[in-house]
Amino acid sequence: MAVAGINELAQYLTFTLGEEVFALGVSRVREVLDYVAVTKVPKSPDFMRGVINVRGSVVPVVDMRLKFGMSATERTVNTCIVLMEIDLDGEPTVIGALADSVQEVIDIESDQIEPPPKIGTRWRTDFIQGMGKRGDDFVILLDIDKIFTTDEMLLVAGTPAGQDGAGGGQAAPPA
Repeated sequence: MAVAGINELAQYLTFTLGEEVFALGVSRVREVLDYVAVTKVPKSPDFMRGVINVRGSVVPVVDMRLKFGMSATERTVNTCIVLMEIDLDGEPTVIGALADSVQEVIDIESDQIEPPPKIGTRWRTDFIQGMGKRGDDFVILLDIDKIFTTDEMLLVAGTPAGQDGAGGGQAAPPA
């Protein structure tokens, strides 16, 4: 059973967080950087690790492991930052996401993608575009625009969110 909105062969960048393999559509990926030092931002949500300088631009870096309820990303030789473009209230915004490792770019046909499970996952499934089949294994295909609430992304982008800046209930409390 194919997933609505996915009608053809698509390319995905696969990366790992813990033991799980995730994928983003390559059209949303700007580049993959080796891990660099991240400058902390006071009073930001726990999942926001800080900012980095990318060719003169300030780019927020988020820890996807923390966002998904896992332990914080530990730096290893394979740790990297995936720069991706998300839609923030109609404006394209570049953010960096820490990944334990980046694997490869894969092609997945629409008939190899199942809808996200309704139960039995550790995460909300509204930001899972589908479950891609790769041999006997599954790859979790992310809808990157749905991972963060608008308020969270406004916090990450450095704009006050809502009345209290709490981040829509999904963000961890400020440090």
